[in-house]
Amino acid sequence: MDKNGAPEDVEIGEHERKGTVWTATAHIVTAVIGSGVLALAWSVAQLGWAAGPLALAGFACVTYYTSTLLANAYRAPDPVTGTRNRTYMDAVRSYLSPREVFMCGIAQYVNLWGTMVGYTITATISMVAIRRSDCIHRNGAGAEARCENTSATVLMLAFSVVQVVLSQFPGLEHITWLSVVAAVMSFAYSFIGLGLSVSEWVSHGGHLSGRVQGATAASSSKKLWNVLLALGNIAFAYTFAEVLIEIQDTLKPSPPENKTMKKAAMYGIGATTIFYISVGCAGYAAFGSDAPGNILTASGLGPFWLVDIANMCLILHLIGAYQVYAQPIFASAERWISSRWPEAKFINSAYTVSVPLIQRGSVTVAPYKLVLRTVIVVATTVVAMMIPFFNAVLGLLGAFSFWPLTVYFPISMHIAQEKITRGTRWYLLQGLSMACLMISVAVGIGSVTDIVDSLKIFGRFLRLLNLLDQID
Repeated sequence: MDKNGAPEDVEIGEHERKGTVWTATAHIVTAVIGSGVLALAWSVAQLGWAAGPLALAGFACVTYYTSTLLANAYRAPDPVTGTRNRTYMDAVRSYLSPREVFMCGIAQYVNLWGTMVGYTITATISMVAIRRSDCIHRNGAGAEARCENTSATVLMLAFSVVQVVLSQFPGLEHITWLSVVAAVMSFAYSFIGLGLSVSEWVSHGGHLSGRVQGATAASSSKKLWNVLLALGNIAFAYTFAEVLIEIQDTLKPSPPENKTMKKAAMYGIGATTIFYISVGCAGYAAFGSDAPGNILTASGLGPFWLVDIANMCLILHLIGAYQVYAQPIFASAERWISSRWPEAKFINSAYTVSVPLIQRGSVTVAPYKLVLRTVIVVATTVVAMMIPFFNAVLGLLGAFSFWPLTVYFPISMHIAQEKITRGTRWYLLQGLSMACLMISVAVGIGSVTDIVDSLKIFGRFLRLLNLLDQID
């Protein structure tokens, strides 16, 4: 505490904090509204009219409530006057045991990196869709077969090159402008997807009978896996707990960061929930049981140029969202390397580079950071090339991250912070945690099953291509 009674910032000069409720909301919207929104029509189709919207609203309520608990853990032991925790792991370390810190690290960083993989896949799908759409428009409907030959690898590499460049910004506080642009883009393609779905629905008479029957075509076991996968996609669509503390660490200390973060979470989650329910239900009404896993890839969805604009907005959004998830990984890896080799000349060397798009006008570039961040982006790209299964990846990420990061650790830290003993409140909190755990386990089983099935199909496809090559 300083002489005026305000919490002392032990890191003055090391980390700039000028964020407001609106910059935090922009970061949240950028992190939350992502590739997950594209799978919501398919997810609602698996769950039906009653369970679909209820699942979306339920996950929103749980995510908001646990976000408020996690916001209080930013400082310890007191949520207003305590010492700052700059990362999620630091917050867990302040309240829980070393074993739980280790578990948190695995869950957080695997999910952060997995989300980067998912975003790379999604951006590539959208780029391929744009190329294919333009090809068909230029050459006519008869050229569909020839237009299928668009190289996804080249487009994925192009996306990764952009990420290598953006990765050189020191941290989230230096790329608020990118999150603002990404948030605007997320609303743009959500509105376009919503509008196109409503237009498709109206073109079929604007009624539900005979068009919306639920996902009944699949076998009973397949339908069960699809339901679990749909829940995983919805859980992934609300995921942002793993970057909440890092976002909160960009806020001004007055008003208290936890109060600002709670408002930002309410605005961000509230806005995205309205979009999610609208997009999911409109897509289901438009395509019924045939709702695609990625709504922007639906056949015959609106004029090609408008779909291209939506895909371009999605790509621009994912460029920014990728960085929101990547920056905590970069920061953690760099702190570990600096502590491991503090005297190394290569690690301590740095150069100042002028950049017109940031507030300060320049950034400090360290050669070892350039190499490290490039390696992480390249590794992410390689994995994305190996796992081209959109819905299965989203479902698995949702299953893996939802319970530990969004529910278990925030509730456990809240119990420790408030010193809640066994009683009605304790049992209610633990009951919520156990219910979410069972959902995550079930979703994980469904996602793994779908990935195994996809790999089998993918393997048969590759063997067929090899056979055709031999015949030629």
